[in-house]
Amino acid sequence: MNKIKSELILNLKNMVGWRTKRKIVIFAVDDYGNVRLDSLEARNKMKQAGLKVSNQFDAYDSLETSLDLELLYEVLGSVKDLNGDHAVFTPFGLPCNIDFEKMANEDFYKYHFEPLPITYQKLADRDPVAYGRAWDLWREGIRDGYMVPQFHGREHLNLKVFEEKLANRDEEVMTALKNRSYSSISQSDYPTISYTAAFDFWELDENKRFESIITDGLDAFERVFGYRSIHFNPPGGREHPLIHKTLNEAGVKFIDAPLIKREHTGKGKYRTVLNHTGKKNSLGQIFIVRNVVFEPTEDRGFDWVQYTLRQIEAAFRWNRPAIISSHRVNFCGHIDPENRQKGLNALESLLNEIVTRWPDAEFMNSKELGALILEKA
Repeated sequence: MNKIKSELILNLKNMVGWRTKRKIVIFAVDDYGNVRLDSLEARNKMKQAGLKVSNQFDAYDSLETSLDLELLYEVLGSVKDLNGDHAVFTPFGLPCNIDFEKMANEDFYKYHFEPLPITYQKLADRDPVAYGRAWDLWREGIRDGYMVPQFHGREHLNLKVFEEKLANRDEEVMTALKNRSYSSISQSDYPTISYTAAFDFWELDENKRFESIITDGLDAFERVFGYRSIHFNPPGGREHPLIHKTLNEAGVKFIDAPLIKREHTGKGKYRTVLNHTGKKNSLGQIFIVRNVVFEPTEDRGFDWVQYTLRQIEAAFRWNRPAIISSHRVNFCGHIDPENRQKGLNALESLLNEIVTRWPDAEFMNSKELGALILEKA
């Protein structure tokens, strides 16, 4: 019965949306560019101080290292599609991080942030083995088409929560910051706000502040990655439509959205919104709904490669592109190299299975998919 139910869900979520007979495969991978855990040493000090490891992000999620990127590119480049093109990631990335040093100099009373290349330079100075070539490899990955980043927000934290916890000298936040990290915070103090979700809110009018963060963030994205982003996925996967106007004015044409969205309308009240790939809002922006999940280092008691292939098969059955959702943590090895190896092994197996089962499969980035959707709109 569980298998029947699972197959039914796989098919139901693909019944509505933009269609194509081409077998398109997209990898939408969140959290690139974000400093969550500084190092294994930091993880151990935080654990000793009582900060709990609640999930894989608390355990392994660190800024991508030189080796993380080198090994990822090897896997992506090892499998070619119908057109002779290698696999590609669309990393939803952050152009800015906490400036831990500047905050420490001011005794952590005020929030300061810095652009990603500065973060990499500081880490390269501290740990040249892990980070010495990382930013150069990022630029090489963009140049060679392994990575086509899109906008995931300016930083991966909720400023309302962050600033209030600074003012209250929250022990967990102080401990994390002193270890150049922002992880293992047990609660946000608001039922509707995750401490890592940049655009979560309690009062609806808090969305007004997000306008300048979005504008500044998209400008920073262009300076850091070398081009304007046209696709947005909010950190934590939640945002209110009020910010879509600001995104639109800044050039964002595509917005990630869940199939069934619980949209917060303020003070803990929600409405349910149904989405599908190709759906347009009143501004003409197009929603993209990820219809495949691939989190190979998360232990759910099943074979991730086979489960992901079943999801892709369902997408293709309904003439839908397979838009695969994943996270950087699956390919991180700075805290534990075995975590990275597990994720990359699964990725390599998945890519090989895709081109074997569907020789006419095509690897694309989200910008290319967006162009196709607009072409047929």
